[in-house]
Amino acid sequence: MRIHVGLGSCGIAAGAEKTRDALKTALRANNIDAELIGVGCVGACYLEPIVEIIGNDGEKYAYVKVDAKSAGDIVEKHIIGGSPINTMLMSDEDTKTLGCQTKIALRNCGILDPENIDEYMAQGGYGAARRCVSESNPENVISIIKESGLRGRGGAGFPTWFKWDAAKNSPDKPKYIVCNADEGDPGAFMDRAILEGDPHSVLEGLIIGGFAIGAGEGVIYVRAEYPLAIKRLRIAIEQAKRAGCLGSGLFGSDFSFDIHIKEGAGAFVCGEETALIASLEGKRGMPRLKPPFPAQRGYWGKPTIINNVETFANVPWIVRSGGSAFKEMGTGKSTGTKVFALTGKIKKGGLVEIPMGMTLREIIFGIGGGIKSGREFKAVQMGGPSGGCIPASLIDTPVTYEDIPATGAIVGSGGMVVMDDTTCMVDMARFFLDFTEKESCGKCVFCRIGTKRMLEILNRIVSGQGRDGDIDLLEELAMRIRDGSMCALGQTAPNPVLTTLRYFRNEYEDHIYNKKCTAKSCRALLTFEIVPEKCIGCTLCVKHCPADAIMGEIKKPHVIDNDKCIKCGKCEAVCKFGAIIT
Repeated sequence: MRIHVGLGSCGIAAGAEKTRDALKTALRANNIDAELIGVGCVGACYLEPIVEIIGNDGEKYAYVKVDAKSAGDIVEKHIIGGSPINTMLMSDEDTKTLGCQTKIALRNCGILDPENIDEYMAQGGYGAARRCVSESNPENVISIIKESGLRGRGGAGFPTWFKWDAAKNSPDKPKYIVCNADEGDPGAFMDRAILEGDPHSVLEGLIIGGFAIGAGEGVIYVRAEYPLAIKRLRIAIEQAKRAGCLGSGLFGSDFSFDIHIKEGAGAFVCGEETALIASLEGKRGMPRLKPPFPAQRGYWGKPTIINNVETFANVPWIVRSGGSAFKEMGTGKSTGTKVFALTGKIKKGGLVEIPMGMTLREIIFGIGGGIKSGREFKAVQMGGPSGGCIPASLIDTPVTYEDIPATGAIVGSGGMVVMDDTTCMVDMARFFLDFTEKESCGKCVFCRIGTKRMLEILNRIVSGQGRDGDIDLLEELAMRIRDGSMCALGQTAPNPVLTTLRYFRNEYEDHIYNKKCTAKSCRALLTFEIVPEKCIGCTLCVKHCPADAIMGEIKKPHVIDNDKCIKCGKCEAVCKFGAIIT
């Protein structure tokens, strides 16, 4: 018998370590011989901690939201008693949600022990790298990647083969290949989950890429805020070295390749490849002008290829299955699958991997289960701070590298922040601009100063101090920042503002001219009132008002003095009769 416990960051945050320890204690106390294995995230983060029982006959039972007490019950009733606890098992609907996905980058996450190379190799792991190095040549490898149509999954969607071919043909040596694991978008955790759940697939992808371009060294640039991912990467690298998959003379050939880890300090701008290279070299992470491109002159001035985690995780599968197999899964120039992180006001938050071309409706309402609490879907932010808000009216937009940019957003690295009708779009734009303003490296005046001025205007608007002309000024600043900034951070920083102005201009106008927030989200623009017919004069609101702004006699309707009201909302929160409205 084999028992899987989800020990990705999401599972651990939900208490999976206590669950695992309780299982271990119960198994030992009952002298039960079973393999207790920690695995990565299967994608259903909203159901963690997840425990999967795999019997000797191969039958599987997935238990969800398993705490320490429930773990003991599972051992007693299921493993010893032979009776699965149906009320704790994953529902048919959730099982279907996982089953309807097409997993390539996430193919081993939640299935294999990420700290055991033998399990990876038992699934054919490092077989693709062995075949490339021992039986193929760089040109053939690049042709397979070209046939697949694989585009960089880090955000830009640039054809992977083209970069690899440019570096291969560069006469300069040595050459380097870098994995960008500096995942910095708010609400994005795709790369983290892959590194925590299947680090060997990324290492194998680096080996294949290194062989294709003629590099002898690979670097994984991973943010220091991912300690579990870093731990498992270090274990995987050591295991790969001992197994002869890294080091000198790989697989009996004359090709040598090694990988080391560089921990980044969490600067969002270092997701840009030239800023990342500067950081690798020990300099301040600031972008530089291109050309020359990194494939011509990158790390230490040598030809360098940079792809993100998900891109490399796809490579072994593509080499093993063939480029045409990957290409058949997508649509047009957007081939294969894409991993997305569903967050925000959605029922089934977590990771999904779907073929490119699926619509936003199918992802959000089909796989994601729709909006929490049954509220109305309003918009989805795609592409993080560099992306934009897509309104409900465009929910049938296919997720491709052509259709999403037409909305003003981008596919990006795969973050999807879902919003309902309680979300203020002006405040959402302010949130993302606040992020990019703080993360600007300061090299460009347009980005350094322009984002600050835009943020000042947005702060003023949400605080009820918006002025006539603010919308025009925001649009002018956005265009100048977009056109005048050197790197993608500055060029795309205005996108959340531009898309919310494009689709939700009425909310900006309400904030500025009517001093109202239609989503009732911006506190400074709210007015609290007591409905006399509902107020019984219980005085509970009076006792919780920190500004002494509520007056009235016991058992009689009260009133709020809006001149004194500080709009903290405590009165509305404590009222048991729904008598206080905004």
